[in-house]
Amino acid sequence: MEKNKEQPSAENPIKLLDLKATGPKKWAAGVPAVLASFADILEEGAPVRTTGALFVMNQKGGFDCSSCAWPDPDDERSPIAEYCENGAKALAEEATTKKVTADFFAKNSVYDLALTTDFEIGRHGRLAEPMYLPKGGTHYQPISWDDAFKKIAEHLNALDSPDEAAFYTSGRTSNETSFLYQLFAKEFGTNNMPDCSNMCHETSGTALLPTIGIGKGTVKLDDFYDTDLIVIIGHNPGTNAPRMMSALEKGKKNGAKILAINPLPEAGLMAFKNPQEIKGVIGSGVQLADLYLPVKINGDMALLKAFELLLLEAEQQSPGTVFDLDFINKDTVGYDAFAEQIKNYRLEDLAKDSGIDIDDIRKAASLLSQSKRIIFAWGMGLTQQPNGVEMIKEIVNILLLKGSIGKPGAGVCPVRGHSNVQGNRTMLINEKPTQKQLDKLKEVFGFEPPREHGYDVVKVIKAMHAGKVKVFFGMGGNFLSATPDTTYTAEAMRKLKLSVHVSTKLNRSHLVHGEEALILPTLSRSDKDMVNGVAQFISTENSMGVIQSSKGILDPVSDQLINETHIVCRMAMATLGSRSVVNWQKYMDDYDEIRDVIEQCIPGFENYNERVRQKGGFYLPNAARDGKFLTEEFGNKAPFTITPLPAAPVLGQDEYMMATTRTHDQFNTTIYGLEDRYRGIKNERRVIFMNQKDMDKAGYVQGDKVDLYNYDQGIERLAPLFVVVPYPVPEGNTVTYFPETNVLVSINNVVGESNMPASKFIKIKIKRHSAA
Repeated sequence: MEKNKEQPSAENPIKLLDLKATGPKKWAAGVPAVLASFADILEEGAPVRTTGALFVMNQKGGFDCSSCAWPDPDDERSPIAEYCENGAKALAEEATTKKVTADFFAKNSVYDLALTTDFEIGRHGRLAEPMYLPKGGTHYQPISWDDAFKKIAEHLNALDSPDEAAFYTSGRTSNETSFLYQLFAKEFGTNNMPDCSNMCHETSGTALLPTIGIGKGTVKLDDFYDTDLIVIIGHNPGTNAPRMMSALEKGKKNGAKILAINPLPEAGLMAFKNPQEIKGVIGSGVQLADLYLPVKINGDMALLKAFELLLLEAEQQSPGTVFDLDFINKDTVGYDAFAEQIKNYRLEDLAKDSGIDIDDIRKAASLLSQSKRIIFAWGMGLTQQPNGVEMIKEIVNILLLKGSIGKPGAGVCPVRGHSNVQGNRTMLINEKPTQKQLDKLKEVFGFEPPREHGYDVVKVIKAMHAGKVKVFFGMGGNFLSATPDTTYTAEAMRKLKLSVHVSTKLNRSHLVHGEEALILPTLSRSDKDMVNGVAQFISTENSMGVIQSSKGILDPVSDQLINETHIVCRMAMATLGSRSVVNWQKYMDDYDEIRDVIEQCIPGFENYNERVRQKGGFYLPNAARDGKFLTEEFGNKAPFTITPLPAAPVLGQDEYMMATTRTHDQFNTTIYGLEDRYRGIKNERRVIFMNQKDMDKAGYVQGDKVDLYNYDQGIERLAPLFVVVPYPVPEGNTVTYFPETNVLVSINNVVGESNMPASKFIKIKIKRHSAA
């Protein structure tokens, strides 16, 4: 077998395409979104199959989109398109009839595949059979399912400790699979369960649990339709949750104001052309943001405190007209100390730190002052800041001042990413399970689960790098491309004895592997899941706590695909054998049995099998939504939090703050195409957006080629060959796409308390590209 002289690249190939930059758009969706969706459907080569499935996706009784977690309407749903552009693209990739078989791997070595881009890697089609890469091998080769599980069991049972294994979960995994997956890990003996929450909204849960008593959002979709003010901060709905724009449109029609806060003036914050309405096709659409504030990277805290200072001044001038004093007195603690410390700030200083003009801050504060029902919605623009937990607590402070939580049309809305990332956590996918949760598992199943906390994403990468974790099992996702410090993470992955990835498509994580590696192909959401001749369904939880069924309708492209639930059960039986006290076969045979035991273990799932079969599903309990704060430490009241104001970053010559973002043709690490339509970027991903004034000072013009460096902890990290593009970002700030610049994000650059990668706060140097 041929030997390669070096390891495959852990990053996208360093090459430029043919960039066309036309400048940012001022509205989102409309006819171009429809055309882009169907272009992808045609390219995947199964237009009839995919189009038929589109009419079932996100419908009651249909299957749940595998893209974002934005909720479906509780009442009537559009019979034409209850999905967005990226949802259609995700389905096109699931429904494709293109297949990646053993013949493909025989013709393409791991090294050669790594020379292609993430976009190219993902376009080969659905993985069609289990594959194995032996130690020292250069090509994946076919392996039977029985032998694959035997291989996993051999490695797991050879470990000196169960804690030398880690079990990762992506947000696509169903409730049923997630529950069994964590059950297996715990019976095996470890809480090493890093998951995608550790990279997106761990910050939100860490902030919300101690302040309102629940680590998730409190609003329903209907709240967006009838509210006074929606504040969107650190989030781009036009790309990250496009169906959110329909909710914003409806809220605007009903009189809501929208305040948008973000370093980039995203099209999806400005205007929306609804392609299902005439004026969305031939008209100007609906203007969304009444006021847009281009905050500096990490200037959000200063801005939030400026709002509070102005609100406090207005309340003191007209007592009882700005704050909800009844709510504050009845349902909160710590108001006096909070109000006193806010007085110590100066508006001029806060405005400077935020990068926002004082007049615009006053306009925004006026919107807050005049509103009684306020929704704050945020994304990773907040959660991936080093002080993200504190900023979200500051948001809670504002809502507590206004009494805007626990009533209709008001509350917190962390906009979750992947479609069941919230459900994973509800199903106990958590490296830090509570003692109460572990006690319940012991009561129901009869084994003693491990009590010590396990590794999150950042900790597991460090543990792999140190040789403390030797087996990595990835239930979905593209771990390498999603995580920070690409070079460091790749080194960690290559120190593993075995890496296993359950996937629907090929991705770069399959190419940066342990000594041995397995790829296990699985069914997608849209595929039929037949067990013993009976069509099964799974369930998911959306951003707003609705549990709903999902039942695929497409014939799988290969008879070698098995569902994730069977993968977990067969791995458990092969690994644990007779020492297991869990009846894994029962759960393989009938998913109703899984839901019955979930009902026994997790509060809120009473009559699970009955209620999940109701059209539209059911809501999980949410005490904070009902105005009850389960914060025993504070007497079941919501505490005001006193948070510090971070020092503004000190930037030297040719230094800038950088935030990573995704393109519009991308969902998480999945690259659908090479067009970032709303930002006016076509046929290139290696771009860096810069303020024109910064470009002038540095002597750059559009199209200049540069190299990007980070020097955290004295380590040089390099992302070479990027093209400079002028863009209306704040001075001193830059924006790039991930995963191309994940290499610049230090493994130690994390969010306080939540330990998430702080990918929206990276200090970089920019130097002219050296061809050497």
